Amino acid sequence: MGRTYFVEEAIGQYLSELSTKGKPYVTGLLIGQCSLQRDYIIRAVRTPSRDLQQEGSSSPPNLASLDEEWITTHASQVSRMLPGGLLVLGVFLIATPDLAKDSQSALRKVIFSVEKSLSKRRLWKPAEEEVSDRAALQMCSVTKKVVCRTYDIQDPKSSAKPADWKYQSALSASWLALSCTVNVNIHIPLLATSLNHDLEKNTKNGLNRWSKQIEDSVFLINGQVKDDDTELLEGQKKLKGNTPSSPQFCDVKVLTQLCQGSGQRSTATVQVCCGSINLRGAVKGRAYVHGSKPRVREAIQALKRDIINTLSDRCEILFEDLILNEGPHKKSFEREYHVLPQRLFVPVAGSSVMLSDYKFGDEATGEIQERFVELLDQPVQAEDIHMAEEMSIVDVCPVPDNTDDAPQTQLTKATLLLKLQQNMGVVIAAAVAVIASIFSFNYFSD
Repeated sequence: MGRTYFVEEAIGQYLSELSTKGKPYVTGLLIGQCSLQRDYIIRAVRTPSRDLQQEGSSSPPNLASLDEEWITTHASQVSRMLPGGLLVLGVFLIATPDLAKDSQSALRKVIFSVEKSLSKRRLWKPAEEEVSDRAALQMCSVTKKVVCRTYDIQDPKSSAKPADWKYQSALSASWLALSCTVNVNIHIPLLATSLNHDLEKNTKNGLNRWSKQIEDSVFLINGQVKDDDTELLEGQKKLKGNTPSSPQFCDVKVLTQLCQGSGQRSTATVQVCCGSINLRGAVKGRAYVHGSKPRVREAIQALKRDIINTLSDRCEILFEDLILNEGPHKKSFEREYHVLPQRLFVPVAGSSVMLSDYKFGDEATGEIQERFVELLDQPVQAEDIHMAEEMSIVDVCPVPDNTDDAPQTQLTKATLLLKLQQNMGVVIAAAVAVIASIFSFNYFSD
């Protein structure tokens, strides 16, 4: 039995409008949430046009010219703008009847390409029981007929399976939101052996270690620790008459472990470093879960991933900005302070869900509005942009460059250690002699 996708009713109208654009084919992404019971599609976003695609061609249109790399890049950009619980759940293709025969093979290639790109950026691993099916939606631009199939992204040899596509009004109008603020103070050493002192690589390694702390943290939902398999709203009165402007929020506190448990073995590693990176600030995490009796496990997992993603994504954005402004080969060993982009949220019409983005301090509101139109095909009013947090700082601290003194310092330390080892026997013998003399004195005094 195939999967069933419950789809926001407005998406049907959106796809129909795209089919009348007069192009041989239109591609795009399907955004939603999957669970073991059912899957939800709440947004469809067309692939933005590319300048190279605007050039005229004398050859007849065919899906062999489908720009797989461009669609994958778009998916990576969009995934940064999705809060916890939402993901790129599939792709769609609207094509003329003469291109229909090649549609499924084209969709299959794009689905696996998109997933491969997205999985490389993640600092978390999918759970074993997690749904790994992704949707491939094919629509005829003439008849408007829709065919939905799924592919298992965990199986490279996966074949297409039929899936149901059912429209539903106000699908995400009463979804539940979880919100938290996490204080971040991450110290990341810059290894001297790292090639060209690669800040981005070192930062990702440090974030990998930090992400494991988030995974092992305790999450208090409205001040309570809840069992994973209980319903998220168990014991609470569900608010009646929820509207998109008044979603039901769960306030979450994140308690990170200060040290390893007694059952874990602790080890220490000594490494030669050329400096350090310090990430300091407070980041806002937010996740959304469907309203059909969601489990605590689903909600916490979505929020954990959002916390990890939001810090990782904005570090990635910062390094991209530095490369654009300073070049990829900049090697500055002076102390530097960089401000991470701040998180903001924008509402989705007819939904309780808000989409996310990141803004640098000198970035104009108009640039954010343009980005939403380009990447998510959604116009945004300036008054609907909600800044979620204060600024967070990246402090790059190099070790003072005392190259002349370094060998002497290392030699001095090594010499002291050697002398201490050589004289350890003398020190111990002296200590034993002193203790023995004290014991003898006390003995004879008695």
